[in-house]
Order: sequence, then C-alpha cells, then structure tokens
Amino acid sequence: MKLTGAKFYAILFGICSMLPYGGYTATNTDSFSDYVPAPYAMELKNRFRIDHEVEQVTLIVQRNYGSSPVVVVQPDGSKWYSSRHPGSVKWVDGITGDIIAIANPTPGPWQLLGDVLPGSKIEKVSKINIDVEPLPQPLYQGERLKIVARLTADDLTMRMPGLDFMIEWTSKFTSEHQPGDDNFATGTIIVGAYKDNGEDLDERPDDGIFTGSTNLEQPAGHYKLSVTARNNIFEREYNMPFLLSRQPINVKMIAPDDPLTGTWHLAISVNEAEVLLSQTHLQFELVGPAGLQIPVVLMDIPTPEYMLPLPTVSEFGSYRVKGTVASTAIRGREILLNIPEMFFNLIEPPAPPPSEEELAEKAAKIALVEEQKAKDDAIFWIATVNGVLLFIGIIGFIIWRKKQALSKALAAAETRLKEQELKSGGASSEDNLDLDDIDLMIPDDKG
Repeated sequence: MKLTGAKFYAILFGICSMLPYGGYTATNTDSFSDYVPAPYAMELKNRFRIDHEVEQVTLIVQRNYGSSPVVVVQPDGSKWYSSRHPGSVKWVDGITGDIIAIANPTPGPWQLLGDVLPGSKIEKVSKINIDVEPLPQPLYQGERLKIVARLTADDLTMRMPGLDFMIEWTSKFTSEHQPGDDNFATGTIIVGAYKDNGEDLDERPDDGIFTGSTNLEQPAGHYKLSVTARNNIFEREYNMPFLLSRQPINVKMIAPDDPLTGTWHLAISVNEAEVLLSQTHLQFELVGPAGLQIPVVLMDIPTPEYMLPLPTVSEFGSYRVKGTVASTAIRGREILLNIPEMFFNLIEPPAPPPSEEELAEKAAKIALVEEQKAKDDAIFWIATVNGVLLFIGIIGFIIWRKKQALSKALAAAETRLKEQELKSGGASSEDNLDLDDIDLMIPDDKG
C-alpha cells in the first residue's frame, strides 16, 4: 500500500512476560478504562526493517530496569549512541527505555544492541498526540479535582513502564483579563502537572493514564487552560477556556461579644442556585494550643444561612479552623471543596489597676528605698572624703619630717666644719672634709 505524502512513526516496544499488562497497550479515544492489545505488525528480535516510504520513524524501546541506553545500528553498519548521533535524530533515554525519533531514515534492515526485553514488536502509526479530559463546568475555587490525560498514537493509548519519567507534563492557567473578574490582574500561573506514578489521585502506576493535580486556590474569573506534554523529541499542547467560579458555600468566623465567656460561631452561607442544600455536608477541625484537636461535623444544614457554634475553649492562645465541604452541584456533579483556614485568638485579659491604698503603699515603699539609698550614698562619700584627707595628712607629715631631718643634718655638718677649721688653723674645709662624715640620719627626738 502506497504511503506517499504521509508522515509515519514506527513505535518499537519491548513486552516483558512478567508484567501482567504487557509493554504496550492501547484504547480508543472514547474510553479511558478498557485496554485491548494493539495489532502488532511483526515479531522482532532486536531487528526490524524500514521501507523506502517512511519519512520519519519514532522508536520507543523498552529495556530491563536500570540498563544502559540501546545502540542503534544502521543498515550500513554505522552506530548511533544516546550521547552521539546526528542532529536529525532526537533521543530521550530513561531508566526503563528509550524514545528515538529519526527523520528520513535509511531504508533497509536496522538493529538494536542492548538489554531489550524479549518479544518486542513494532507498529506503524500516523501521529503522536495527547488526549486531555476537559475541565468540568461550573468549576469552583478550592475544589479537589481529578482529571486525566494520556499520550496517544493513532488515537491509541501509549503505555510503557517508565514513560512517566520521559515526558514532562505542565498545566497552566492564563487570565482572560475580563473586567469585573477577580483575576483581572492575574497573568499566567503554573497550577500543576500530570503523573502516572500511582500516587495521590493517580490510581495505578504505568497504566498510560496520567492524572492531574491542579491547584484551584486561585482568584475567580475567566481563564484559559494550557496542558503541555514535552520532551526532547516532541511537544504537544491542549488549550481550553473555562470559568473558575467562587465557592458556592461560604464560611466565616464570628466572634462573640465577650471572647472570654462567649461562644465562637461559623457563619455558613449556601448558594442554593449552585448546590443542593440537602446534600451539603461539612467537616471541620478546631486546632488550638497544647495539641488541641476537636472535630466539628455538620451533616444536615437546616437553612441556607446557618450559625454553627464551635466547642467552648478556655486555654489562652491561637486557634484555627480548617475543613472541607462535600456537596452536589445542581447539575448532579459531586464536588469536594477545601474551605480556607480561619483563625481567632483567646487573649488573657490585663490585670485590674491597683487601688489608692495599694498605690500609697507602693509610693511609701519607693520613698523608703530612696531615703535609704540617699543615706548609704552620704555615708559612702563621707567615708571616702575622710579617707582621702587622712591619706593626704599622712603624706604631708612624712614630707615635713623629712625636711626637718635634712635641716638638722645640714646644721650639724656646718658646726663640725667650723670646729675643724678652728683646729686646723683655718685650713680649707673643702680639702679635709670627708663627705662620709656628714650624718644625714634623722636625729633622735630625745635631743
């Protein structure tokens, strides 16, 4: 059959007999749940043939876990590696497989060298695309939403262990900037991703169904949803306009007149134009100091406007109320909403002001303390001044005694000189006086 003018992709999968679901399965676009084996074209033993009509081939190779990327051998015997190949070849390698896109492949027999799982098969398809479940309408702020997407080849679901690590999914909201919307000034927000890892809302890992986790805690208004799946080989995008509506159940904290003795309430308002009152149920939790956790449940709301009393608390400190609302939209869609957390504080009242007697007694105590302090300061300074004066007097007395002793010594020396002059007949005292004879000692006070 002639294929001129069409672009084809060949998808190579390894199928491991140990896996209960096989290596590659597919479904029609009308169903996300039922899988049927894809019609395989031929058996492979790491060898396959590309004919001259194929303009592009995409090989998806399943390997044993943790094995090295395969080596591609062309018909002429030349080899390509994940780290060395022409620019016309795009290659993504993971821990369980490879995705290799080849433009204008050489016709002839090709071969893969590596730890490819036995029983591999090849199938030719016309396109690779993404199939994204649209967002429901109306969609509400804070809603917990489970939406799915899948990678398709000829409208058949591609399924392969480790495919989650080879494709990057991104989900974004872009504001339409419509006047009057809460998101008028909002730009583009990355709100989540799609995963096929069996965690959170994803049911089973590696089943080909990618489950989205979307943060709907955003301003209300008109948006455009953009879901992108990309890797080094391809990039696909899905776009959808939608309206993010305000929550149909509003809950506010109402403080009592006397926070210490009164009861705090939750003011609940249900928009019956959006949800069914009889199928609206609330579950909250009151969290407080010292590990306090008290459940607050309201299964039946008697009126659209209802005041729900909170349990009485007495410990001083900060409290918060968090919870969810399960309801049913008017059109029958079940919804689960996260209510924004609410806070209140129980503050210890200030002590009463002191009486006049207490003030007078306190003033008397303060005056007594100040008087005692003044006395202590006066005694300290008197003692300090007296000590300084005594010290100065002692020093002055010592200096005076030294001067008196020196004067007596000089007078005695002069008398001796005169006596020696008389005895020596007037000889010069400078020649006969020995300096050692001068007594500079302090004379005894008895003389």
